[in-house]
Amino acid sequence: MRIGVIGGGAWGTALAQVAAYRGEPVTLWARESEVVAGINRHHENQLVLAGVPLSPSIRATGSLGDLAGCDAVLVVAPAQHVRAVLAETAVGTTPLVLCAKGIEAGTRLLVGEVARAVHPRAPVAVLSGPTFAHEVAGGLPTAVTLAAADEALGRALAARIAAPHFRPYASDDVIGAEIGGAVKNVLAIACGVVEGAGLGQNARAALIARGFAEMTRFGLARGARAETLAGLSGLGDLVLTCSSTSSRNFSLGVGLGQGRAAADLLADRRTVAEGAFTAPVLREAAGEASVEMPVTEAVCRLLDGEPRESVIGTLLARPSRRE
Repeated sequence: MRIGVIGGGAWGTALAQVAAYRGEPVTLWARESEVVAGINRHHENQLVLAGVPLSPSIRATGSLGDLAGCDAVLVVAPAQHVRAVLAETAVGTTPLVLCAKGIEAGTRLLVGEVARAVHPRAPVAVLSGPTFAHEVAGGLPTAVTLAAADEALGRALAARIAAPHFRPYASDDVIGAEIGGAVKNVLAIACGVVEGAGLGQNARAALIARGFAEMTRFGLARGARAETLAGLSGLGDLVLTCSSTSSRNFSLGVGLGQGRAAADLLADRRTVAEGAFTAPVLREAAGEASVEMPVTEAVCRLLDGEPRESVIGTLLARPSRRE
C-alpha cells in the first residue's frame, strides 16, 4: 500500500516517518519549497523537526499531482484548509485518512464531512489520539484511534501504518474520533489559561474533568459514542494536550492567562493552534444542538479580547449544580 501525505508540518512529517518505517515508499506533499528540498537532499525537515533523521524512502514534492497512484492519502493540512487542498487533489476512490482536528468555519462541518462533500466517492477514515509529533517522529511509544466505517478498510490501514512504537486501535465511530480531537483543542487553551494565570493544579484537574463533560455532551448530541470519547481520541488526547507546553493550544492559553493579546499570540504563522479557530465554530454548533459548553464559551470570550479576570470570575460564579 503506497501512502501519500498531504502536509509538510511536524505532524505530517511524523506520520510520513511512521508510514516509511519498514522502508516502503511514501510521498509527502509540502507547500514550502525549502521543506521539499530539505527532505529530499538531507532527509530532514529542518523547519519543524530539526535534528530528526527521516527515512530515505520518503520523497517530498510540491505538486499534489504526484500523489496520483497512492493507495491511501493521509490528509494532515490544518482543518480550515482541508477543503481547498482537497479541491486541488485528484482523489477518485482513493481512501482519505483525515488527521486534522477541527470544525470548518461557516459550515460547522467536521473534517470528514468536508472530505465527503469534496470527494463523495472516496472512503474516509480518521486518525486521532494523544500524539506529539516530535515524539512520534523520534520513535517513542504512541497509541491512536483509527476510525473507519468500513471495518476492512480500517484493518488494512491500521496494518499498513502500524509500527513497534506506533499502535493504531480500530474503531468504526468516525464522528466520535473527530469530535474528541476537535473539542480537546479548545479545552487545552482553557487549561493553558489556568497555568498562565497561576490558578494551580486543582483548578486544572477540575477543568479537565468538566471539559470532558462538555466534550461528552456535545459528542453524544452529534451521534458519537461515549466509549469513543472516553478513549484515546477523546479523553486520552485531552489529558495530553491539557498538560504540556508542547501543545500549541496549551501554549496559546498560557499566553492568554498571562494577559497577552490573542492577536499577538496568533501572529506566528509557522504553527497553528487549531483550537483558536475551532472555538467560535464549536460555540455555534453547540448552540445549534442546544448543548451547554461554558468552558468553550469562556475561551471564545478570551479570544475576543475580554479581560481574563472577567472571564475567570464568570466561570467561578456559575451556580452550584449536581455533577
